[in-house]
Amino acid sequence: MQLDALRSGTRPTTLLYHLMALATCFVWAMTFISTKTLINAGLNPTEIFIMRFVIAYAAIVAICHDRLLSGSWKDEGLMALAGLTGGSVFFIAQNTALELTYASDVSLLICTAPLFTMILQRMTFGTPLNRKMITGALIGLGGVGLVVMNGTMTLGANPLGDLLTLVSAILWAVYCMVLERIGSRYPTMYVTRKVFFYGLVSAIIIAAAMNTPFHPELLKEPVVAWNILFLGLLASMACYSMWSAAVRVLGPAKTSTYIYLQPLVTVVASVLLLDEPVTVYVVSGCVLILGGVYLAER
Repeated sequence: MQLDALRSGTRPTTLLYHLMALATCFVWAMTFISTKTLINAGLNPTEIFIMRFVIAYAAIVAICHDRLLSGSWKDEGLMALAGLTGGSVFFIAQNTALELTYASDVSLLICTAPLFTMILQRMTFGTPLNRKMITGALIGLGGVGLVVMNGTMTLGANPLGDLLTLVSAILWAVYCMVLERIGSRYPTMYVTRKVFFYGLVSAIIIAAAMNTPFHPELLKEPVVAWNILFLGLLASMACYSMWSAAVRVLGPAKTSTYIYLQPLVTVVASVLLLDEPVTVYVVSGCVLILGGVYLAER
């Protein structure tokens, strides 16, 4: 019903899409832990992406398989661009960053994506900048810094890893902008399937060009198998579909502000699962993150 309302030009209730963005960022926050676990188990960044997206693509094809090509070659090119910026290149860069540097650095720097989204929208489409959104984004980013650094000031321990994370943030900003262009013309599941397809094909080409080794024997390990399934089915297929729907309704800049919650969830999970202490930096960061997201959404 809400999709029909969107196509007819009326404004759907946005609460559902805010909840989708929130749930997606919660799951994606846990992928930092999951990916780090797989890297520690012996998998490399490229094969982690390929394994998770093989599962995700197989699952979504079983649900959405009635259309092959887009309505035009231009749209097909945009689908391919989305597959690169939100799929293969994005994840290979981010996974490599996780291999090189602290997860806290990656968690922090990836949160610059909303800022890059607003800047790119301004540069590309001349979109006016909302003062509250900018202020909220900066406040939220400050809170992210407090949470993930936790008073240790370790940012920049590995410049290459930090640079790759910033590249990932820019790629994600481009991906969200592309989604806004094509999301209103095609069903969410179809767009997600195309993103998975082009992301998977381009990753296989990258792996072949770089002679990347694969370790399928590691899938016999339960911790590896379960983490790959989590990344493929929940973090990829389900969450990409929800994120695409949220971007279509809320817009890329507003949806991207939820990325600020990812480090917060990671820290809370660390406290609950790893018995890490809660400090004043974490509490202060939580206040700034929630306040920044609230201000940006006003």
